[in-house]
Amino acid sequence: MARAKRWTVDIVIDERDDERRTRAEARLRMPDGSGLVGSGVAWRHPADPRVPQIGDELAVSRALDDLAHVLVEAAGDIGRITRKGAYRRRGDAGGTR
Repeated sequence: MARAKRWTVDIVIDERDDERRTRAEARLRMPDGSGLVGSGVAWRHPADPRVPQIGDELAVSRALDDLAHVLVEAAGDIGRITRKGAYRRRGDAGGTR
């Protein structure tokens, strides 16, 4: 039976620019100590009401999306092995765009 692997993603969120910009980092940690980072930003228009959760959610979703692209890039050597490139299809993991 195969042994399960555990990869951990930590999300760090902060607000800046008078609470109008929310930045998030998705930090992936792998068992060997290596890691990758994705980042995302959300901006609140000055006329919009202040609802921090919306900015957090947008920034985090963008950071995770960026991390997914970074992972596909990191798997770039798959082309050498399979003679096909690695790519991320729209809608993978049940999501839609």
